[in-house]
Amino acid sequence: MRKVNYSVSTIIEEIERLKGSNISMEINKGRKKIEKYQGIIENVYPSIFTVNIGEGKSPLSYSYTEVLCGDVVINGLKVN
Repeated sequence: MRKVNYSVSTIIEEIERLKGSNISMEINKGRKKIEKYQGIIENVYPSIFTVNIGEGKSPLSYSYTEVLCGDVVINGLKVN
């Protein structure tokens, strides 16, 4: 569900604030499947951001609209 009081630009600012810090996140994969990760926000791009979840694993990338819609929940983000 979309967070009515927030915009994509607000989410981008909050994710830029968390860049380089440890985060925990939950990803809604649908049909009651939720994956949990801990990692570091590596890069912030105009449309996506990347999260490094550990040595030897490829970084995960997500769009800001996934955060806005609630499919990606980042603990410590003020918009959740």
